Amino acid sequence: MSPSCRVSIYSQDSLGLGHLRRNILIGGAFLDARKDGNVLLLADSPVAPFFTVPERMDHVKLPSIRKVSAGCWEATRLRIDQREVVQLRADLLRNVLLNFRPDLLLVDHMPVGAQGELLPAVKALKQAYPKCCVVLGLRDILDAPEVTQRVWESEGAYDAVRRYYDRILIYGSKEMFNTCSTYSLPVLLTGTHYCGYVVKRDPVKRAKEVRQAAGIRKGHFIFVSAGGGGDGQLLMRTYVRAIRLLPPGADLFTLMAVGVNAPSAFASELVAEASGLPIRIVPYVDDSASCIAAADLVVCMAGYNTLAEVLYLKKKALVIPRSGPSAEQTTRARLLVSRHLIDVLYPANLSPETLAERLQEDLKRSDYPLSEGTLPMDGATRAADRLVELLQVPKEDYAASI
Repeated sequence: MSPSCRVSIYSQDSLGLGHLRRNILIGGAFLDARKDGNVLLLADSPVAPFFTVPERMDHVKLPSIRKVSAGCWEATRLRIDQREVVQLRADLLRNVLLNFRPDLLLVDHMPVGAQGELLPAVKALKQAYPKCCVVLGLRDILDAPEVTQRVWESEGAYDAVRRYYDRILIYGSKEMFNTCSTYSLPVLLTGTHYCGYVVKRDPVKRAKEVRQAAGIRKGHFIFVSAGGGGDGQLLMRTYVRAIRLLPPGADLFTLMAVGVNAPSAFASELVAEASGLPIRIVPYVDDSASCIAAADLVVCMAGYNTLAEVLYLKKKALVIPRSGPSAEQTTRARLLVSRHLIDVLYPANLSPETLAERLQEDLKRSDYPLSEGTLPMDGATRAADRLVELLQVPKEDYAASI
């Protein structure tokens, strides 16, 4: 290990902010544990780094791409051929990693990167610096099992994990969802570890303070969020139209965060459509956890980060999962509603009328979320501990201990 420990994190976000946020939280927890550490984040979110990054963490911005369908991508902003943007990103990744010389590379979600862009960099890194540890970090739910297995097989991801990776970290609970068996993950020398859910666990503001800042004097408070906002237009439009259908005596106020990736024209249209309604529309909130904690009801999509905050704060949530391009959100919503932790309105049933009816019902309900049992919500700390552990024990010692 070099005098100052170096970690690189590959973070790929095509629609939202979930991967970026998780990786910054894990990187921050690692820096708390290793005072000699430095973290270089390789991110392609159009708004990276967006979240406040701690001291000793910096980032390299890759040209953004977005997922069109399973295994298919296109440039988000550049008007260049898909093969050209992937090659550009691959060259950047290889050059940055070889020059930064990390002691450990944490790869988020995609073992070979989008369209295999990361594989040449990993090969070159392992050849130039054989002692560099490579770790795969996965959220618990990826996609439909058959889709993930087909894409991983076609991209050579399973082979890459067996050949180049030292450890797998899963940001979830095996009791909630068995990621290893669902996706047939390879067995690695230093193991696969369920770390619990990654969520920011800072203290939240008092509900009274949040309500006052939002301009709420009385009535129910509903917080509506679509995460990064890249795919939340249907939810937002339907919600505004649903509020218009509520009876005159409905006593509620809505704070709606459309998301930083929402098209600016859409945000303007939504503000005009919500004119005269008790709805305040903002691009984003700096402290989503405090808004969730203060709300009587959260209306959101089924993204990992938002629902992790909802579960951590034990709040009532009406969840509308996105219908694509993957089955991740639908799978997560079905899993949580089966455990009476959330309520769900699926996209096929979504209309202003059904949403208006469900809003009124959920505000009155007290049968969810169930408070029995505790989910592990210290995923950032536990993931960081596994990274520190891996750096402290030489690889040959692992082989001797097994």
